[in-house]
Amino acid sequence: MEVSRHRVEFASSQRYTLIAMQKPALRLALSLISCIALTSAAFPSSAQKPIGDGQLQFANLGVCKLVSGKQIDNCRLGYRTWGVLNAAHSNAILFPTWFSGTSAQLAAEVGPNKLVDPTKYFIVTIDALGDGVSSSPSNSTSQHGPLFPAITIHDMVNAEYRLATETLHLTHVHAVMGISMGGFQTFEWMVDYPTFMDQAIPIVGSPRPTTRDLLLYRTDADAIKTDPAFHNGFYTQPPAAPVAELIWQLNLTTPANFEHTHSPAVFKADYKKWSTLGILPFDANDWIAQLEACIHQDIGHGGTLRAAARRVKAKVMVVSSAQDHMVYPQPALSFAWFLKAKTLVLRGDCGHIAYGCEASKLDPAVHAFLNTN
Repeated sequence: MEVSRHRVEFASSQRYTLIAMQKPALRLALSLISCIALTSAAFPSSAQKPIGDGQLQFANLGVCKLVSGKQIDNCRLGYRTWGVLNAAHSNAILFPTWFSGTSAQLAAEVGPNKLVDPTKYFIVTIDALGDGVSSSPSNSTSQHGPLFPAITIHDMVNAEYRLATETLHLTHVHAVMGISMGGFQTFEWMVDYPTFMDQAIPIVGSPRPTTRDLLLYRTDADAIKTDPAFHNGFYTQPPAAPVAELIWQLNLTTPANFEHTHSPAVFKADYKKWSTLGILPFDANDWIAQLEACIHQDIGHGGTLRAAARRVKAKVMVVSSAQDHMVYPQPALSFAWFLKAKTLVLRGDCGHIAYGCEASKLDPAVHAFLNTN
């Protein structure tokens, strides 16, 4: 989601997170939601390599085989790096994007006084499949629009593992972490590649959506699919789908927080913007692709979450928001209980975007956890 476009992991740039929000936009609005051990040959030591500048790069993976049996042709992932890999190759952090978010937006979370510190860690932010930067319905030439195969969170993580191991030549990372849909991916990472990381930090994510989550996500998908400009995905001009954006905004935060941040004048201006721009600039087919991936999220792969928890080897800290209307927190907290994992419950009234509103609580907790062995 994005707040202003920090959506919920389903949000968009500000819509955020599920989703995907962008914290700088959020923090600004509220004044109003790898990590890889490269070989030294592929990546110089910290004495040789200057701190990464976060420029967009691409990993060309060829064919990405999907869990459905289908494949993405000419598959590639966008990514950015900050910091340097230490001599022991033990300080990489993988940080995949939230819903409808991009690695450029995650830059707002990177800094000495932010969520992750590039002076201590080699940080890799990764554009998840379907975000319009990595392979997506909107940018595929051979599988454009509705011809793009359906993807899952599992598929996103499989592609990210290939980026880490094949492109960056990492064999192990210090941590995997993510916000909203990035949290969904973090849960998937810890189950699918349990020995690849020392730590995992899913933030306002879920190992499996609840029925209430599904009601929201499916309603939002229907709002796009029934938009007159959608044309079953075969459009030449990306539709704004304003109803989908309004649904997102309605659930991004709590009624109390919305009332606090939206005077009548602010509401009038924002409503006009949401009703006009809708989900733009995010592409409608991309939105549907990532939303369907969240809908079908299940780290149990058909089994129980308790059984999935037995696969986890990493040290885990689960971060949830008690008043999250986008991603109901109970599945994440239940999974943490199975793991006997550390938890941080943000209890303010910001809802899904609590990770931005309560950064003064979240950031120090993440820093302390990352510093533990």
